[in-house]
Amino acid sequence: MPYLTNADLPPSLRRRLPEHAQDIYRSAFNNAWDRYGDSNPERREEIAHRVAWSAVKKRYRKADGVWIPRTDYGLSA
Repeated sequence: MPYLTNADLPPSLRRRLPEHAQDIYRSAFNNAWDRYGDSNPERREEIAHRVAWSAVKKRYRKADGVWIPRTDYGLSA
C-alpha cells in the first residue's frame, strides 16, 4: 500500500536511509504502486519496492554500511 509519510515506511528503511533518501523511496514506491498495479496486481508491492530501491540507488550509494549521496549523480557515463 502507498506510504503517506516517511513515518509509514518500514522501520528497517527508516533506520538505514537518510531522510532525503526516504523521500525518494516513498515517492518512487507510490508512483510505481499507482502505475504498475493494474498490469500485475499479485506482484504490485514487489514491483513498487524494486522501483523504489532503484530510485534510491541512483542518488545514494552504500559506503561502510552507510547510505551517502552519490558524487557522480547526473554525470553522463
